[in-house]
Amino acid sequence: MIKQIPLFKVFISPNIDKPLLEVLHSGFIGEGELVKTFEQNLSDYFKNKRLATVNSGTSALHLAYHISLYNNHKTHKIDNDLEIISCPMTCTASNTPIINNGAKIVWADCDPNTGNINPDSIRKLITKKTKAITMIHWGGNPCHINEINQIAMEHGIKTIEDCAHAFGAEYYGNKIGSTLSDFSCFSFQAIKHLTSVDGGAITTKKNDDFERIKLLRWFGIDREPKTKEAIDLRCEIDVPEAGYKFHMNNISAVIGNENLKHINSIVTKHRDNANFYNNIFDSHGVKYAIENQKSAYWLYTIHAKNRDELMVKLKEYGINSSKVHARNDTHSMFKDSYNPNLKGVDEFNRTHLCIPVGWWVTNEDREFIAKTIINNIVNIK
Repeated sequence: MIKQIPLFKVFISPNIDKPLLEVLHSGFIGEGELVKTFEQNLSDYFKNKRLATVNSGTSALHLAYHISLYNNHKTHKIDNDLEIISCPMTCTASNTPIINNGAKIVWADCDPNTGNINPDSIRKLITKKTKAITMIHWGGNPCHINEINQIAMEHGIKTIEDCAHAFGAEYYGNKIGSTLSDFSCFSFQAIKHLTSVDGGAITTKKNDDFERIKLLRWFGIDREPKTKEAIDLRCEIDVPEAGYKFHMNNISAVIGNENLKHINSIVTKHRDNANFYNNIFDSHGVKYAIENQKSAYWLYTIHAKNRDELMVKLKEYGINSSKVHARNDTHSMFKDSYNPNLKGVDEFNRTHLCIPVGWWVTNEDREFIAKTIINNIVNIK
C-alpha cells in the first residue's frame, strides 16, 4: 500500500486532554478568563497589546472592513459606492466580507511568482471611493508591506493584512501582526499553523480601532463596564453601534493556548522543509515562489507548465498536492466588482501548485517529494 503524504494535517497538543476536560466540566464555556489568557499570550507573541480574539479569521476580516468603510459609527450607513482594493488570488473568505459589508471590490493584480498583490497595480486603482487595501500573504510569504502602507498613507486609507497563512512570518525582523498595518487578521481554523479548532484574531495599530473592535465583536455591547449603572451585563448600557456575535469561547481558547506552546517548533519545521526544497529545486531548474521576507511557509508553491498532469502523477505516488486556492474574481457573487486586465493573476493561476511542507513531513518524505517532482515536472523557462 502506498504511503500517503498529506498536504495538510491538524496539530493538537499532546497535553490538551486535562485542561480541555477541565473547561468542558467547569460550567463556564463561553468567553471568560481563558480567552483573556489566550489573548495575553498572543499579544506577547506578536508584541502588540491591541489584540482581540474572534470566532474565525473571516470574522476578523469582516470587522477590519467594517471599520475601514464606516469610520464613524454615529453616521454608519451602508454606502454601495465605497471600494476596497483586494487581490483575487486567495480564498473566497478574504473577499466575501467586503461585499457583505456593502462595498465594491476593485481587483489588483498579483506577482506572477509569489501570488502576492502587486503594489504597482494598486496605485492605478485608487479613487476617492477607495477606503482600504487588502494584502494577502500567500502561503505565509509577506507582501511588500512598507510600500503598500506608504501608498495607503498618501491617500489617507486603511491597510488590512490577511494573515491566514502567515502565523509566525516576519517582515524586516518584525512579526506579522505587530504594528505594521492598520489591521492584521489571523485564522485559527483546523489546518493552520495554530488552530483552536476554529477561531481567529485581529491586531490593530490604533487604540480607537481596537476599542471599537472589542465592542463590535459582541453585538456592540461594552463588556468592560466602567460605571455602576453597567455592572449588570444582562442589562446593557446604551449600544451606539450594532455589532456581531464574533467573540471566542473558552473551549477554543484553551485548545489554542495549548497549541501555542508548540508554535515555534511547528513554524521552524515548515521553514526547514522549505529550505530543503529551495536548495534542491535551484539545482534542477524547478521554479518556486521566491521568499520576499521571512515566510511562515504554510504553503510551499512551485510553478509547473504541466501543473494539472503533475498533480495527478504526484497522487499516484501518494503525494497530495493542490492549487489550494484559485482566482475567485470569476465567481458570480463578485460580478459587480471591477476587474481590469490581470496578467499576473492569469499566469500564477495557470501554473501554481502547492506541495507538502508542514511539520509532519519527514526528511525521507521531502526527499521523495522533491525527487518525484523533478522526474515528472515540465519546467517553466
